[in-house]
Amino acid sequence: MSGSHSISIAVLTENQDDVQLINSTLRDAGHAAHCHWINHPNKLSDTLAEHQVELLILNCDAYSDTIRQVIKQKDLFNPEVPVIALKEEASEIAIHDAMKSGAVDLVSFGLKKRLIAVVSRELRALRAERALNSTIQSASGYRQQVRDLMRTSTAAIGLVQEGIVVDANDAWLQLFKIANLDEMAGMPLMDNFDSEHHAALKGALIATVAGKWQADETLEARLNIDGSDSDMLALGFSRIEYDGAPCVQVCIQRPDPSTQEPTKLVHDALKRDPTTLFFHRAQFLERLAKRLQVKPKAGQHVLAYVKLDNFGELRDKIGIIDSEELLAQFAEVLRKRLHPRDVAGRFEGTSVMVLLERGSPRDGQVWGQQLIAKIGKHTFEVGEKSTHLSCTVGVCGVSDVFADLEELLAATMDAYRQGRALGPGTSHLNEKLDENTKQREFDAIWVKHLKAALMDNRFRLAQLPIAGLRSDAIQMYDLLVRMVDEQGNSVLPSEFLPAAERNNMMKNIDRWMIKNAIAFCEQNEVDRVFVRLSRQSVVDSSTAAWIEQESDKAGFDCSRLVAQVPERDAAKHIKQAQALVGKLKRLGVGFALEHYGVDQERFQILDLLKPDYIKIDGELMHSLMTDSKMQESVQNIVRAAHERKIKTIAERVENANAMAVLFQLGLDFMQGHYVHEPEVVLEDTDSGKHQTLAELQAAHSS
Repeated sequence: MSGSHSISIAVLTENQDDVQLINSTLRDAGHAAHCHWINHPNKLSDTLAEHQVELLILNCDAYSDTIRQVIKQKDLFNPEVPVIALKEEASEIAIHDAMKSGAVDLVSFGLKKRLIAVVSRELRALRAERALNSTIQSASGYRQQVRDLMRTSTAAIGLVQEGIVVDANDAWLQLFKIANLDEMAGMPLMDNFDSEHHAALKGALIATVAGKWQADETLEARLNIDGSDSDMLALGFSRIEYDGAPCVQVCIQRPDPSTQEPTKLVHDALKRDPTTLFFHRAQFLERLAKRLQVKPKAGQHVLAYVKLDNFGELRDKIGIIDSEELLAQFAEVLRKRLHPRDVAGRFEGTSVMVLLERGSPRDGQVWGQQLIAKIGKHTFEVGEKSTHLSCTVGVCGVSDVFADLEELLAATMDAYRQGRALGPGTSHLNEKLDENTKQREFDAIWVKHLKAALMDNRFRLAQLPIAGLRSDAIQMYDLLVRMVDEQGNSVLPSEFLPAAERNNMMKNIDRWMIKNAIAFCEQNEVDRVFVRLSRQSVVDSSTAAWIEQESDKAGFDCSRLVAQVPERDAAKHIKQAQALVGKLKRLGVGFALEHYGVDQERFQILDLLKPDYIKIDGELMHSLMTDSKMQESVQNIVRAAHERKIKTIAERVENANAMAVLFQLGLDFMQGHYVHEPEVVLEDTDSGKHQTLAELQAAHSS
């Protein structure tokens, strides 16, 4: 790199000798360095405001602020300026930690040549980026370049400003069946898409303009032109400058059917029922057996049996031939309620069996209730005839209590029969397991394993990042618990937490979690961690005092801890919850209500408990994308929360469509697989090992 350019560098250190060392090192290498000495955080803002600083060099051993704190302060003025960290020694682990905190690199004082190389690299990259941005923004032919790119692209490309398509290429006009650009003038983007995707589209446009849309993400939406449905299309979004104003470039790459292998399509079709397009019974059972061999990474498998009520009467009313069309329409409504990881099959007659991945069996029952409500509101039309349907859903949580698949299927169908006995349109959960002798035997073994795990410190923390939809200034994690068995294999919460809850052991696990959450904060520069408190901890009057004792012992800043309680438990034990929250807030501990539902838009509990955060129930995420009434309910909750200065977090966000809708509805944060898979630190473990009751018994007796 040429030394002809003067380099403006801020050196953050309490030792002035460091400034002279860096200045002389860079000048000896041919760089005309001009160093600004920052010996206190208060001086950094003034320097960044007054000077065009190109680089920050931070002595981590001799400066009061951490890397993260420096970056937060620097980002307020110029986010693109890189930060190079310095230490007396720079190991691989130290370099990793520094870069994880936001520094571009970590250099030891003794390696001057490496310091010169890193400085040269970062300055070259910074100046190249600035030159590129300047060229793009100032080029007089920029608009023509964009149009040339659009014209030569085989993808359909449209430019959208404030929801209106202002320009498009020929492929776009053909896709939307528009004669020419004049006909397109003033056309809203969403007019030609199915209404159920409008919220996601609007959210994606807003997020793109705000810089919150990932460049490689696509949103799925269905065209609705001339009243006819089409296949789902993948839309890409990117922000550009057009006529001096922010603009969203929407790119639609239409799938090429010729690229799909015909033989594969035929084989896939043979595996599916032609009416419902779900798997045939044999294919479904084969997939069910394979899926049950591996536990979900989060949550639990739940089996549901869905059957239309009084279908025989409907068949007599509309005819045998038209009844199959009615069943096909029912299957399409059901399909839209499935998550990407769910699998469904036509089981027998008009019944469908579905394997769900949910947080708990109770969530599976809620899914059934939402399906029943959706079916009840839908008008089914066959030819000139229209009718309404209802269905009954039987739900059973998958558990090692069942000796084989046959027992699980029988228990699920028994749940359906019990629900049908209660009347049409019922979602019934099989809860007999709580009273089952086998369940008690199963619990007795788990209790021994849980006690041993607590004694041997065989629990582990898993961290699930919580991402900002509006801002990434706060680094937050939801902390989950994992268990390691005697052989060193990881055990998922869905395997041991139900037994812990039934046998009053959750308080002990809660306290383990809090102690280790404090340790996690001490080892990581995170702003806030969320830790669940069970019903047992809520009703235990000593919980707050114990937290105070542990935080005092560790010298811990309690404002970094957020205690979260399920809304259902808090509402059921409202007096105890109020007392606990009051004590926690006096300590500085935050409070969150999780699994907050929309059924009744209950705002009274917000006024009683005054949470800092509410987490919108993850079970709503899938239907939220297409259900306008649910979107309105969630927006009412967000509005009520913001009026009370409560931050909102969406649970179980799985894809870009969900993120776009959440952005449009005004939520503040999100968590789920779309953000990041839970990261867990386990010592010498093999993940995913599933243990049956017999294996547990064998392990205990050995």
